[in-house]
Amino acid sequence: MKKKMLALLLLSGAALAAVTGCGSKNDGASGSNAASYSIAISQYVEHPSLDATREGFLAALEDAGITEGDNLKVDMNNAQADAANNLSIAQKIASEDYDLVLGIATPSALALVQQEKEKPVLFAAVTDPLKDKIVSNLDKPGGNVSGASDTNPAAITQLMDFIASQFTDVKTVGMVINEGESNAVIMADYAEKALAAHGIKLLKAPVTGTSEVSQAAQSLVGRADALYIALDNTVVSSVDAIIKVANDNHIPFFSSDRDTVEAGAFATVGFKYYDHGYQVGQMAVDILKNGKKPADMKVTIPDKLDLILNLKAAQAQGITVTDEMKNEVKDPSANIIE
Repeated sequence: MKKKMLALLLLSGAALAAVTGCGSKNDGASGSNAASYSIAISQYVEHPSLDATREGFLAALEDAGITEGDNLKVDMNNAQADAANNLSIAQKIASEDYDLVLGIATPSALALVQQEKEKPVLFAAVTDPLKDKIVSNLDKPGGNVSGASDTNPAAITQLMDFIASQFTDVKTVGMVINEGESNAVIMADYAEKALAAHGIKLLKAPVTGTSEVSQAAQSLVGRADALYIALDNTVVSSVDAIIKVANDNHIPFFSSDRDTVEAGAFATVGFKYYDHGYQVGQMAVDILKNGKKPADMKVTIPDKLDLILNLKAAQAQGITVTDEMKNEVKDPSANIIE
């Protein structure tokens, strides 16, 4: 009789644990009842900076114990720089059930914000979230949206100042630009004003798609003393064509992101996009694990800026890199690329 009573007590305890979740829930990623998450990512196009942003974002989640294939399901979408694709991706994401969604690059973030009004939305690699009406306030975004801008106007000013001081023969800077991308237009305006302060002209070569980038770059040969591009998704996607023009014609080529410098541009003032994505990933962790609301999360901008130089690109473009140039780099071991 005592054995039967003991068995009944044990069964009752097991049943209670199953109902209440005691003993197994949230015991770790390996626990059968551990928390799991589902997120969607919309990326406007593939290129090194945006890819690094995505990789950094997912790495921050993994470091916090949220791992794809384990307790995280990721719906990855790439619009391939197509506006119609971008809109349909945003509509699809808004129609499905996710714990959080991420927009990488201004067009993707903007489409998500317009379609998704309830689920937490984060953005990364966005130039001016205020001007593009992604958020209405950087310190207190409100609503369901927050994230990180990848543009600090000071970076553009510092780069234009560097061109003016170190390349005194430059009177015109040529810029291949897709003026259909608001982020590129905003950065071009900053660059134009900064160059004008030194009496240097900005000459634009407009494109509407990646297939036009090479021809646009060629059109600047003989008319521009240096080349510059913004965080322009269309142009960066075909940046190898600009690098070839710069190398073939010995024209100094300046970019707005480190990844393009690593690919073959000479210089930028910037940061690592992996770190940028990681920062947004940490925001996602706060939302998913700690219940934070995007409305209360400040939009951040890059603050650890440095001059980044590519010495091999300098040689290919006929640039003599002086000690004075190198001395402007705060962290030579990280930001002088040999």
